[in-house]
Amino acid sequence: MARKTKTDGRGPRRTLWLRTLVAVAVCGLAVGGLAAYRTVSDETSERPVTGDEASRLALSRLNLYQAAPVAVVLTAAEGGGVQVRVEGIVDHRTRRGAGRYQVTGANGPLDHGLIVWDAGGLGLAPAPEGDAGPPWQQAERVPRAGWSPRQYTADPLDAGLRLMVQLGADRPDNPLLLAQSGARWLGRDRIDGRDYDRFAGPRAQGAAPDTGRSPLTYWVDGEGTLRRVTMRMADLGTPTTVEFSGRNGDAKLPEAPWLTG
Repeated sequence: MARKTKTDGRGPRRTLWLRTLVAVAVCGLAVGGLAAYRTVSDETSERPVTGDEASRLALSRLNLYQAAPVAVVLTAAEGGGVQVRVEGIVDHRTRRGAGRYQVTGANGPLDHGLIVWDAGGLGLAPAPEGDAGPPWQQAERVPRAGWSPRQYTADPLDAGLRLMVQLGADRPDNPLLLAQSGARWLGRDRIDGRDYDRFAGPRAQGAAPDTGRSPLTYWVDGEGTLRRVTMRMADLGTPTTVEFSGRNGDAKLPEAPWLTG
């Protein structure tokens, strides 16, 4: 969606407003929106991952790729009690996603509409009137010209969307390299009646000192299924959160937002 980013400043008001909105995240205290879960492990301190844990963490990206399209919910908490929530689907084979977004503040809803995204950027559009279908079907009714696209920035919403499409991979990671790169077991949590190990991800080379922890945290079950990822961002008290709830076999990514000509 980023290839035809408008640069003349005359995009829809909702696009300009949302771009301003996500920028305020660096200015205030973020408030939470995480799904509730409880700790079920008897262990009290983090440690390096075991061989089995590294193998499951390494397999999680392939499992996500093979399950596509998967249902997702992204929550990005902003300053001043403002929160952006995106609900939709992602296909990691094409690295594209589609859904609806809603912006809420301390006094209630502020903005809403359709959103599509890929590896290069995102696009926003009003939802078609009188269409009660799922957002990916609504997005098919919006032609390419009806979207307001832009490239990604470093803001929490953008960082979460870009992370979301990059999480799936067509092959497993190398578990030995994951363990050597600082992946750590942090605890075990129960989410929706299922147990998940919570891992700090491997550190990117040169991104943190040897004693630092990755800004990414993963929740992975005993079969290597990825349930949740959080991303800590500088100066924010609440991380951006991505929740995966499994394959949605009835969903189909729209083509219209990416059509040319």
